[in-house]
Amino acid sequence: MNADGDWLAVEGALSKDMATLCEYLQTWKLKLSTTKTVSAVFHLNNKEAKRELKVNFNNENLPFCSEPKYLGVTLDRSLTYRRHLESLCKKLASCVALLRQLAGSGWGAGATTLKTATLALVYSTAEYCAPVWCHSAHTRLFDLTINNALRIVTGCLRPTPADNLPILAGIQPAELCHKGVTLSLGRCAMEPGHLLHSVLACPSGEAARRLKLRYPFVPAPQQLISFSDSNNIRAAQWADHQWNAEWADNPKRLRTSIPDTGTHSPAMTLPRRACVRVNRLRTGFGRFRSCLHKWGMATSAACECGAEQTVDHVVLHCPIHQPPTDYTAPL
Repeated sequence: MNADGDWLAVEGALSKDMATLCEYLQTWKLKLSTTKTVSAVFHLNNKEAKRELKVNFNNENLPFCSEPKYLGVTLDRSLTYRRHLESLCKKLASCVALLRQLAGSGWGAGATTLKTATLALVYSTAEYCAPVWCHSAHTRLFDLTINNALRIVTGCLRPTPADNLPILAGIQPAELCHKGVTLSLGRCAMEPGHLLHSVLACPSGEAARRLKLRYPFVPAPQQLISFSDSNNIRAAQWADHQWNAEWADNPKRLRTSIPDTGTHSPAMTLPRRACVRVNRLRTGFGRFRSCLHKWGMATSAACECGAEQTVDHVVLHCPIHQPPTDYTAPL
């Protein structure tokens, strides 16, 4: 739509639709709330970004909204969902602040309690309508917030690699959770009678009438359904299967102590302070001279015995920092 004639044609088509809607409402004795009804347009033409449609309903102009909200999801002109993800990031930040207070209080909340709170507060909020916006290029806006929540659960420091956090917390990565929800929705949409059945079953016929997106929704569930069918994986098991496959190819040192993502970490049952220490020993990022020197918090990386003070040196080789022989807590 880059000409005035195209916009006039759209407004004319909308006028006919409004007339049909008005006749339907009169037939069934219904009344449209014009104060809660807005008009919006979705297109990719940046030159016409400030153009407003003039939609008339029953001799009354409907207000125009450039970013309407439908079922809690903010829709922008080009359907990038940036505004929605920015507001979602603020909600997640408030939830993470509650987790931080719970972990820092004297209530004695352990790792299991913090994990349950993270799933209930952070992940449930981040999964709302995830199939709609999870393919957007702006999902990285709240990745940092989710990683902060996982750091609170595990007690890991900020330099710890982000791919180690879900393994230590026993929580699936947010990206896999979103893909799992998309697969479940695609499975439901393949059933006849579903609202999205015509879109997924016949995408070629619908593509001409739909807005062209850089990351469209239709190919994502189709690829996930094809992969799950070829490997005989149910939708409820797909995220666990994919997580195990990705972790099996991970060369990180953490895989030596946690070889399988489904293995429950024994450190989660320890007291909070012991759990934090075990997780930092596993990842190799803690209050060791090598780490402190790298972060500019120590003048030297040398241990009291003269060697470089790394986690392996402290646990295995250092004669000064050797743990007692009766220490049986699992690493």
